[in-house]
Amino acid sequence: MTAEPLERSLDHRDQLTQLTPHPDEPLVLRTARESDLPELRRLDEEVFQEVAYPGFLLRQLFDMYEQNFLVLDDGTGRLRGYVLAATRALGADSWILGLCVTQDRRRHGLGRELMTEVLDRLRRDGIRVVRLTVEPANLAAIFLYRDLGFRPEEPDGGLRPDYFGPGMHRQIMRLDLDH
Repeated sequence: MTAEPLERSLDHRDQLTQLTPHPDEPLVLRTARESDLPELRRLDEEVFQEVAYPGFLLRQLFDMYEQNFLVLDDGTGRLRGYVLAATRALGADSWILGLCVTQDRRRHGLGRELMTEVLDRLRRDGIRVVRLTVEPANLAAIFLYRDLGFRPEEPDGGLRPDYFGPGMHRQIMRLDLDH
């Protein structure tokens, strides 16, 4: 949720990227489209289950943050992952609101590639601080975020009991982007 180098297409804003962790199904990393919304909802529910975003909220997040809503498209109509970053209208802060890769595509560096691309975009946009929350027991995600430079945001090592409600603890992590 280590990776082969990506070949980037620099001739338009989407910066399409071909990924080939499974030779039979190459993936394209691209900006989400409005037509992706039903598939994004399916993907979100598959990966996040009871904490998936409701469809109406995914729609509004797409409308507000389309430029930083990136997907992994397998070319068959199915999305295999996404990352979503939300930036405050005033200021230079951003939050990663979601990162997921389908179970069958994990452990191939795709989460890292999604995060690297969105962090590059945020850096180009002048964002200085990126935060995210992660379930404290999700060690694979925590190791990925640490490897990308994120650190627990103090106090208390970033631990926030009941952050999303009773029993839904989270660790807040922060990355200071250098420009």
